[in-house]
Amino acid sequence: MAIHFHEEDLPSAALFGPGPIAVDTEAMGLHPGRDRLCLVQLSDGSGDEHLVRFSPGSDYAAPNLKALLGDQGRLKLYHFARFDIAIMQYYLGIMAAPLYCTRTASRLVRTYTDRHGLKELVRELLGQDLNKQQQTSDWGAPEINDAQRDYAASDVRYLHGLKEKLDQRLAREGRTQLAQACFDFLPARALLDLAGWDEQDIFAHV
Repeated sequence: MAIHFHEEDLPSAALFGPGPIAVDTEAMGLHPGRDRLCLVQLSDGSGDEHLVRFSPGSDYAAPNLKALLGDQGRLKLYHFARFDIAIMQYYLGIMAAPLYCTRTASRLVRTYTDRHGLKELVRELLGQDLNKQQQTSDWGAPEINDAQRDYAASDVRYLHGLKEKLDQRLAREGRTQLAQACFDFLPARALLDLAGWDEQDIFAHV
């Protein structure tokens, strides 16, 4: 297992196996437009993680990264897809779908708890403990230290395994089709967020 660190784009020689690719982002905050995208993390589930860091003032050109994320034939795995695809749409100009969101799947099948964070999911379903100490660190700093890199990599390290476990539970509870409908809607939900309807339910009666 290795963590590969890149500046501004994936190198053309970066190899990813076939099948789903796990994706996560780190930003200066949770508001696209105000808070800039700093890091995109990727893993094909083979054991290596790739981190792409964007500097202040970046033009976010990243042609290799965009080609990978924009591939409509490759499923992208997220933990909180709503935010990740929104901020990548804003800065990279692509909708990184089709997608699968482990947090959404968890909410559909782990109805016995209100704890749907990645740390809780990984502990319960995979028996691993995640160190979340770097979650609120400065991702815009001039240097990303080793602890930050390992934290960022861990956010995509377990998504393939979580999907396998969550798919089993979705099938068991008869909610596979419902989950897929939610995943299919998430790009529209992200676009609504970016357009200013992030705090409003436009489907509500009042």
